[in-house]
Amino acid sequence: MKRVPVVSAQEAAAMVRSGQTLLVGGFGMTGNPVHLTHALAELPTNDLTYVANNVSEPGLGGGRLLRNGQLRKAVGSYFTSNPEAVKAYQAGKLEVELLPQGTLAEAVRAGGAGLGGFYTPTAAGTVIAEGADTRVLNGREMVFVPGIRGDVAFIRAWRADRAGNLQYRLTEQNFNRAMATAADLVIAEVEEIVEVGEIPPEHVHTPGLYVDYLVEARLSLDDLGSSADVKGSGKKVDEARMHIARRALRELRPGDVVNLGIGIPTLVADLITPEHGVNLHTENGMLGVGPAPEDGGAMEYPVNAGKIPVTALPGASYFDSADSFGMIRGGHVDVAVMGGLQVDEAGNLANWAVPGKPLLGVGGAMDLASGARRLIVTMTHTDPDGTPKIVPECTLPLTSRGSVDMVITDKAVFEFLDGGLTLTELMPGATLDEVRAGTSARFAERLNVE
Repeated sequence: MKRVPVVSAQEAAAMVRSGQTLLVGGFGMTGNPVHLTHALAELPTNDLTYVANNVSEPGLGGGRLLRNGQLRKAVGSYFTSNPEAVKAYQAGKLEVELLPQGTLAEAVRAGGAGLGGFYTPTAAGTVIAEGADTRVLNGREMVFVPGIRGDVAFIRAWRADRAGNLQYRLTEQNFNRAMATAADLVIAEVEEIVEVGEIPPEHVHTPGLYVDYLVEARLSLDDLGSSADVKGSGKKVDEARMHIARRALRELRPGDVVNLGIGIPTLVADLITPEHGVNLHTENGMLGVGPAPEDGGAMEYPVNAGKIPVTALPGASYFDSADSFGMIRGGHVDVAVMGGLQVDEAGNLANWAVPGKPLLGVGGAMDLASGARRLIVTMTHTDPDGTPKIVPECTLPLTSRGSVDMVITDKAVFEFLDGGLTLTELMPGATLDEVRAGTSARFAERLNVE
């Protein structure tokens, strides 16, 4: 059995050449090979194409490479969280290719498997799919996505043995497992290196045949920045939003696999108890998400898609991002509860792009909107200036077409029944006249129907 060389982070970083494509694992700062990226930031290497979910927060991980001007292009799903990435893009200093999170994960997996690409329903009919080869397969519009390969991959695992076998911890698999397969040179940064045989075969997540070099580097809170200790906000939530969350909870059934988006949907998670029997899924690689821990951060606990530390319920499981989005696209998630900016009469959803801001952050919304068996959108009924959010036709960039099953606002509940938008319930304190005045879309009324 081969023995994989162990090198320093500086020696590993020197293997990257200017102009190469670099794959970097991690989700937020979980499973992020920060020692490798920071070592690369000390070198004059530049003109890199950086493939990752995001470029991390300013000055950390890929954010340090960005700040140094070492990146020519970034390929990923969510760059809005780093204001320096937005400024570089607006100034023409950074080229950006935006992919839905599940599409990114699957493209890397396809590249690692020697596939030229694949067709996916995600993003069909949206600006993300403009210019792509689109076909109708099995009755659904599908968008072709080429596979992604890199020259070098920087990944992070918990443990490695001397043969290069890797074991990941909690939600650290995310993009790391696929990226380990999809580069000509793979360098794994790990917390600990053990002798061959100390990792049981059934606990090996990445076989050593993929790994070329190992770097032993222990993480600290300083390495991870603010993402390591993120906790839920203690800010008081207004009662109207809590009404929306409580109403959404009523739609969840025992045994449902449920994915909750950011914003109002996160309030639903705080209301779920074991008695509800709901199995929460988070797209960064976990099923069986429990409540937030009383103490501790991402160093001690798994994190959810909002990068918030959570606990694992009995029977929980971990997996990588490609498998997670396979669950979503494959129809194995029963309900997705998502925020919204607009929903229209055709059941189209717009929730990822705001007018006047660069389109740099789609995340996993497109995958969930088109893949979940049932989509519930939660949002305020109007914008702060009174502009309706339930409209005849979405004017904002679409997230998905014809996917919405129910809309819950602070004023009303709408369902798509018999092919049309239908008002089925008024929320506490709301009147029918208010709903009519604040809704520009046409809708039928079927109130008081159980």
